[in-house]
Amino acid sequence: MPKKEEKDIFDLMDEWIREMEEEFERIEREFMRGFRGKGEEVKQFGPYVYGFRITVGPDGVPKIEEFGNVRKIRGKPMISEEREPLADVIEKGDEIKVVAEVPGVNKDDIKVKVTNGGKKLVITAKSEDRQYYKEIDLPAEVDEKSAKANFKNGVLEITLKKKSPSSDSGVEIKVE
Repeated sequence: MPKKEEKDIFDLMDEWIREMEEEFERIEREFMRGFRGKGEEVKQFGPYVYGFRITVGPDGVPKIEEFGNVRKIRGKPMISEEREPLADVIEKGDEIKVVAEVPGVNKDDIKVKVTNGGKKLVITAKSEDRQYYKEIDLPAEVDEKSAKANFKNGVLEITLKKKSPSSDSGVEIKVE
C-alpha cells in the first residue's frame, strides 16, 4: 500500500493561495455580471483588498484574522467601500497597545473612540480615496481618559491604560 504523501506548510500555503485566487476570479465574474448591459462597456470597480493573518495563541490553537474590503455575507461575497485594517492588540502590564495599518489617510481623517464602557475600540478613517472601519474587542476594560494616539507613515498606534480595580472591593463579612 503506497504511503500517503504529507504536505508541509509551504504546500498548504500554495494550495490556499490558489484557492483564494480562484475565489477572487469567481467573485469578479459574479460581481461584474450585474454591471454588464447589452452593448455596454464593463464598469470598473475596486480595488479589492483581501488578506489574512494566521497566528497561534497561547493555547496552541491557530487563529485566522481576515482584513480588507471583501466579506462573505450569507455565503455571497460583498465588496464594501470601507476596508478593515490589519490591527494588533498588545497587552503588557497595565497597558494595552493597539497598532493599526491605515495607509493613504491623514491624521485629521482618523477618529478613534472607546465604547461599551471601555471594552471596545472603534477606529474610523475617511479620505477622498480610502475609508477604514474596525471594531476591536479589548482584552481588559480601559480608562478612556488615558488614551493616547500617534499616527506616522500610515501606522496608527493607540496606548490605553487598564482600569485599576476599584478600591471598594466589597465589605468583608466575619465568619463566626
